[in-house]
Amino acid sequence: MRSNMLRLLNRWFRKSKTVNNEPINKVSLIVIILIDIFILSNVFIGLSEISIWHVSPFQAYPCYGEWQNYQNKTTGERDFEIISNSLNSQLNNELSNRQSLKQTYVENIRGNLGNVSQTCLNYADYQDQINNSQNQEILKNINQEQLSIDNLGRANVSIRAQYDSTLLEKIAEQPQNQSINQVSADKAKKQLDQNNRKIAIAEAKISTAKQEIISKPESLRLIAYLQDQSEFQSLKSSYQQASFWYPTIQFLFQAGFLVPLILIALFVHRYAQNKRYGLVSLISWHLLVIFLIPLLLKILEFLQIGIIFQFLRNVLSTLFGGLFFLINYVYIFIVPVAGFAVIKFFQRFVFNPKAQIAKKLQNSCCVSCGKKIRNHDIYCPHCGYHQYVECQNCHASTYRDLSFCNHCGHPQDELPNQNQ
Repeated sequence: MRSNMLRLLNRWFRKSKTVNNEPINKVSLIVIILIDIFILSNVFIGLSEISIWHVSPFQAYPCYGEWQNYQNKTTGERDFEIISNSLNSQLNNELSNRQSLKQTYVENIRGNLGNVSQTCLNYADYQDQINNSQNQEILKNINQEQLSIDNLGRANVSIRAQYDSTLLEKIAEQPQNQSINQVSADKAKKQLDQNNRKIAIAEAKISTAKQEIISKPESLRLIAYLQDQSEFQSLKSSYQQASFWYPTIQFLFQAGFLVPLILIALFVHRYAQNKRYGLVSLISWHLLVIFLIPLLLKILEFLQIGIIFQFLRNVLSTLFGGLFFLINYVYIFIVPVAGFAVIKFFQRFVFNPKAQIAKKLQNSCCVSCGKKIRNHDIYCPHCGYHQYVECQNCHASTYRDLSFCNHCGHPQDELPNQNQ
């Protein structure tokens, strides 16, 4: 196997830097390398673009994250939190582009293949109904009251520090004129009580405003929709299914981008070889390699995150309870076997010299240079290659380099391979 690998590598390097079996000059080689780099970079850019053509699970189900967070929360504030987050995001959205949430969902997939989930579109409708001037004004008042509470809280921290210090001075019977504090303990205590009353009033206002905004009909409709477990479970199932298939879809799109390029490069290369168009054959060979490299990388990437990986992960999770490192053992044994099968395939069907020679003979071409010759020409008029050899069994002239004599069928593997 090692010798076969070395032979394939030697052939690859030879074909990558020769034209009609003759080395190309350094300038031409540099030009070809620059072409390779340019095309390879564009191939990866194209792969990146086509991989995001199909909508991602996040784009198809944009409401799933918020809805899941709502379901996971058990605090009584979750209803107000999702409404306030909606109002804040919608306010920022309107300041930037004047779009509703539903329009934003649709705009995010413009030019992509796929649609936004109808469940999320309904969710966006409920969110957009909440976004009105009255609710935004209530939320602004809540934010202002909360800001006032925060400021009073910070002031209380400073006052309490002075109060504790002055209280210690008072206990120690330190004279007032020797105090390091600007406010006496009594004044500090009075200011603390006053600030605490203001905080209590602000908190009461916030509580009333929150209850007011939650009790609005549009808010109640959104909350009822969020609490619909059947809708959420359906959304969750669809999102998980989309997440499961998305790597496979990306791989199929990327393979669909590369396979036509590979087939075109392979066709041009073989055609140029048959016609002895050396430079075209060289460039098409480089293109073929350039297109194959990203495909191999994407196959390896797919094996790590695609449906095969997910399937193995689920099987191992069921059998061994989460010993996912065993997947690496599976790959360690499977990938070399698959690589060996690929090498044998190319040796047998793609780079098999006997098969290539037989095809040339069927097309009345020279077995060496591949150009057209007349039947029964002993020497090729283009390259001078001797076409025949004497069969050691029947002593008739048969085509050289074939596995069997075309007269008696005797194996020719042991025949001398020399020009006559």
